[in-house]
Amino acid sequence: MIRVVLVEDQLLVRRGIRSLLELADGISVVSDVGTAEEGALVIRRERPDVVLLDVRMPGKSGLDLLRELHASDDLSPTILLTTFDDDEALLQAVKCGARGYLLKDVSLEQLTDAIRQVAAGATFIRPVVNDHVLRGLERMRGGALPPAELPAALTKRELEVLRLMAGGYSNREIADALGTVEGTVKNHASSILMKLDVRDRTRAVLKALEFGYL
Repeated sequence: MIRVVLVEDQLLVRRGIRSLLELADGISVVSDVGTAEEGALVIRRERPDVVLLDVRMPGKSGLDLLRELHASDDLSPTILLTTFDDDEALLQAVKCGARGYLLKDVSLEQLTDAIRQVAAGATFIRPVVNDHVLRGLERMRGGALPPAELPAALTKRELEVLRLMAGGYSNREIADALGTVEGTVKNHASSILMKLDVRDRTRAVLKALEFGYL
């Protein structure tokens, strides 16, 4: 059973999400609260498998709570929820250790899939995969790109870089988000291309999607 804590300030949204998750097999909402302050207490007490955290709340925001828990090493695997695609929020969230980022208009299937993936140690940041990458993915699924053998394993840092590459971020933006220098990101990007056996960033993201890395 995957134990979930939900932190969402809008009561109707919170109740709606909880009601939907109660329909899902293998997922249990152990607590739902409406403020970041309550969220901090519940997350530290329950140590859930996954936290669903609203990005923007009155007073202390979801990002503020994420930073606080990350700094105190109390951060459970966290999926941020938002009503709109916010690049800056995503960059800050990744920097603070978020494992997922979803728009609130996702389907129950998408939400439960994200929860299960994050609980298993993966990441789920699909809304930011840009249109160019998605068009390439459709071509790949249509047979325009040849099937590939399973690529070499990527390191944790390479996966972090790859997630941001999928959003179309530059090396400098990725470096800022991960707290490193641009040259290091370039080295990671080169290693990713080599391990995935591709010649550019778009094909790297396509292959990562194909094999479930994103």
